[in-house]
Amino acid sequence: MAGRALVLGGGGITGAAWEIGMLAGLRADGVDLTTADVVIGTSAGSLVGAQILGGTPLDELYARQMRPPVGEVASKMGLGVLLRFVAPLLLPGDEQAARARVGRAALRARTMPEGERKRIMAGRLPSHSWPQRDLRITTVDAETGEFVVLRRDSGVELVDAVAASCAVPLVYPPVTINGRRYVDGGVRSVANADLADGFDPIVVLAPIAVSFRRSQRLEVQLGSDARSIIVTADAQARKAMGRQALDPARRAASARAGRTQAPTIARAVAEVWASVRA
Repeated sequence: MAGRALVLGGGGITGAAWEIGMLAGLRADGVDLTTADVVIGTSAGSLVGAQILGGTPLDELYARQMRPPVGEVASKMGLGVLLRFVAPLLLPGDEQAARARVGRAALRARTMPEGERKRIMAGRLPSHSWPQRDLRITTVDAETGEFVVLRRDSGVELVDAVAASCAVPLVYPPVTINGRRYVDGGVRSVANADLADGFDPIVVLAPIAVSFRRSQRLEVQLGSDARSIIVTADAQARKAMGRQALDPARRAASARAGRTQAPTIARAVAEVWASVRA
């Protein structure tokens, strides 16, 4: 096997905060998931992956979640937007075609300017250079629905890669990379855990574990060959995160909830993370 894999799923601003809190809480209990040989990030998970591998101490990243969201504006996903996002993914048929339908809707949507969105994402990254460690960021071609994985050697700026993976359709603008437009990697799967195939053990942090097709279920994507554990937000964390995942006012509470939940699953995660196949 290729080593340990940490998979970080999507979940908006609150999901990213929960992941930071969970990582900080687990490390306080002796389980340091940032030592992973590969970090696979989808949507909010791409941001967290870039942050934890970017050289900033985990405790500092956690402290940043506690800062008041001065000057930040919440983005809302109303019922209408949610239905326009989800409906194409529920239709039977080819999954790439379904992703393309979502992507094309995103291309037509009126959102903030792409440059403004990139500036916001750049401000959330402690480093704009790809880490030396293996970071894999997921995104989807808005026109074709093709699933794309970006890495250090992809020739793409880190800010662009993270912005693309976090480009929630109909809410944020698709991101231009080498003349193509890209949207949120979560359009394919909330965590794209199948990218960890070949690694062992695997820990998945997925604040939101919603799946619209069987192929998107985390337990199906992981299979049974590797030792793995899936950690999702518990009831208290879900309450703290609220229903608007893109609301920065809930960031601090979400981070605290992740840190509070961490001790309840630390032993189970440690047993998987510390395991070595004979």
